[in-house]
Amino acid sequence: MLHFIDVILPIPLQKAFTYHITEAESKFLQPGMRVAVPFGKRKIYTAIVYSIHQNPPTAYDAKTIHQIIDETPVVTSNQLKHWEWMAKYYMCSIGEVLRAAMPNAYLLESETVISKNEKLNVNESELKDDEFLIYEALQHQSSLKINDVVSILDKKRVLPVINGLVEKGVLNLQEELYEKYTPKLVRYVKLHHNHKTQDKLQELLEELSRAPKQREVVLTLFTMEASLNQPIKVSDLSERSGASSSIVKTLIDKQILEEYHLKVNRVQFDGEGDEDAKRLSEAQQKAYDAVETIFKDKSVALLHGVTSSGKTEIYVQLIQKQLDQGKQVLYLLPEIALTTQLVNRLQDYFGEKVAVFHSRYSGNERVEVWQNMCSKSEKAQVIIGARSSLLLPFVNLGLIIVDEEHEQSYKQFDPAPRYHARDAAIVLANIFGAKTLLGSATPSLESYFNASQGKYGLVELNTRYNNVLMPDIELVDLADKYKRKRMKGHFSDRLIEEMTETLEEGFQIILFQNRRGYSPIIECTTCGTSPQCPNCDVSLTYHQYRDQLRCHYCGYNAVMLKTCQGCGNATLDTKGFGTEQIEQEVKQLFPDKKVARMDLDTTRGKYGFEKIINSFEQREVDILVGTQMLTKGLDFRYVKLVGIMNADNLLNFPDFRAHERSYQLMAQVSGRAGRTDLRGKVLIQTYNPHHNILQQVSTNSYKEMFAEQMNERYNFKYPPIFRIIKITFKHKDYNRVNLAADWYAKSLKQYFKSNVLGPEFPPVSRIRNLYHKNILIKIPQQQSLGKTKEAIRKIDNSFNAVKDFRSVRVVINVDNY
Repeated sequence: MLHFIDVILPIPLQKAFTYHITEAESKFLQPGMRVAVPFGKRKIYTAIVYSIHQNPPTAYDAKTIHQIIDETPVVTSNQLKHWEWMAKYYMCSIGEVLRAAMPNAYLLESETVISKNEKLNVNESELKDDEFLIYEALQHQSSLKINDVVSILDKKRVLPVINGLVEKGVLNLQEELYEKYTPKLVRYVKLHHNHKTQDKLQELLEELSRAPKQREVVLTLFTMEASLNQPIKVSDLSERSGASSSIVKTLIDKQILEEYHLKVNRVQFDGEGDEDAKRLSEAQQKAYDAVETIFKDKSVALLHGVTSSGKTEIYVQLIQKQLDQGKQVLYLLPEIALTTQLVNRLQDYFGEKVAVFHSRYSGNERVEVWQNMCSKSEKAQVIIGARSSLLLPFVNLGLIIVDEEHEQSYKQFDPAPRYHARDAAIVLANIFGAKTLLGSATPSLESYFNASQGKYGLVELNTRYNNVLMPDIELVDLADKYKRKRMKGHFSDRLIEEMTETLEEGFQIILFQNRRGYSPIIECTTCGTSPQCPNCDVSLTYHQYRDQLRCHYCGYNAVMLKTCQGCGNATLDTKGFGTEQIEQEVKQLFPDKKVARMDLDTTRGKYGFEKIINSFEQREVDILVGTQMLTKGLDFRYVKLVGIMNADNLLNFPDFRAHERSYQLMAQVSGRAGRTDLRGKVLIQTYNPHHNILQQVSTNSYKEMFAEQMNERYNFKYPPIFRIIKITFKHKDYNRVNLAADWYAKSLKQYFKSNVLGPEFPPVSRIRNLYHKNILIKIPQQQSLGKTKEAIRKIDNSFNAVKDFRSVRVVINVDNY
């Protein structure tokens, strides 16, 4: 009887691939284990076992697997179910979901290694230049990897050269698999077993009387062993005895001390867990009881609580309840910056049970969280993370909390799977029979619509914690201020007045400008030319701190120009402003105050967020300038004033969600003000103070905004009334993109008639030298989503069968908003 397995490979294949296994292997293997399998001519991949069966493939001969990597499954059956749903719903392959879900260290890939054929005598004069360079390198090294050859030849296409040498018999090729995860080992020391007895010890101390520093180290080790009752780290011993590491090394070499290594977790919590959580206020208790009631008959609840109403405390009580039942909780956050503040708060309550998972973690740290979850460790009961933490191997999930559920950062745009974490979380909770709580001060229209239709339960929390008043919001008319010459740089006299008052009272200020860099456009005042990115259709942004022009789409950068490229005059001027310019102006206005900036440029490092947030919390910084990173749920006690520098560039954006997003951003950023007993103040600078959205923000009327926006969505057939699928075509040839998009649109229109928009070029139509063209498909409520996707899949297959279109990249993005 023959045995086979289907495996999921971490590449975009539409079907699972089948391999041949022995009977013994079929008894040992289980779905979710990793196996190393050959694929293509020479590649070896790590794949996940999907199913075990006895049906041979019809289209090809099944190869045998290379090796079994795990003894127990590293992927759970519920995880596989969730991945299948994601692949089906978001129209990608399950291999792409696997690639996104698993830590890189788990996905071993072969690295081709070349070595010299010792049996062959090579005539060096017959080799070409490139071939000789590789051959010469192999005289000094026994083997080389492909990457080494790339750097030796200094060109990317090295495979033809290597294949030429293989054909001549000069080289041997082999594929090697590397285990990428390395456990973290810490050095510990103890007294060598030769000196354990009383007499030997006495001898040793007399012997060391002439080396006082070494003797000090040994005596320190004694006192530490006696008082701590735990293994002694080398670093602790050096620190306590004041000796350098070379003295400890000398003692180890003399066999007086003995060193050994222990494996430790990279992600650790030091401190005490505090079970005694805060007592809930009356309003919070009501909201908590309402959520509990909804969970009896509905699986999703929406908690609509104004900013600073204490939603986190309600979450803590709900988490505690799940932990008491022995279940896991997933706490999703939109932004890594938020995890730093929240982790400290939750660790105060739950101690070691909290694990964190996001993209700034190293591969090894991710593997440790994954392993802790697979082994049902105590350290992985409450998982806090950004959207990728949805894909972890949960065992008994009881509750998912999606905080700030309206955030667009929950949507993944590239690479596939292009999933929305909020929607995928609700499906994951259903698989486990768990509950989902969506929380936000400004819920997305989709969630609020679902709640008003009775699909989700709705809980309102309308008062701030301790009954603090909502901030006082004032609109400043920039057109009027410029006319009366009451502006200093980009600051109106009202804003400067309020800032001065706030700083005198000893409070802090947040200034919000949703553009990083110094200035988005550099323009010549003589001829009007502005420097453009050579790879994209956008102007370059000026970054003053590096004195360079940067493209925010592809990363291209150049030194700041001294003269205009068009007319040669030195009359270059900046238009518009970003966070850098605001930071500089604030320093000139308030030279004795400490100013910090928080945007993508200042938070690139792993701990970039923490440093800025901690220094602001500890009041080392008086004024914090930043982009939308600042708006998300951060809790600063001493912020009394928030300034929004220019509300118009949020409102005038070519997107059907621009007004909803502007409302959310401004309401959220206003919510950072006055979070303790004093009422906060918010100043919004705008050229259009009578705009409906700004009026709604200033009176905090979410329901009016919801009604007005829903009216527009009905009229223009946008979500949540209609579903949307966006199809993007990318190619470096302008004409080919046009032809491909037209062909695709014609085929779609035969199926869907009027609900196909486009093809149309987006506002930025060329990025990284690829032209983009979009088609939008609107799906009415009565139309089956599954059948629509089937039709698109059929058209896509016919499209790929046309030879001229194969090189055009097609990106299908379901629910692209």
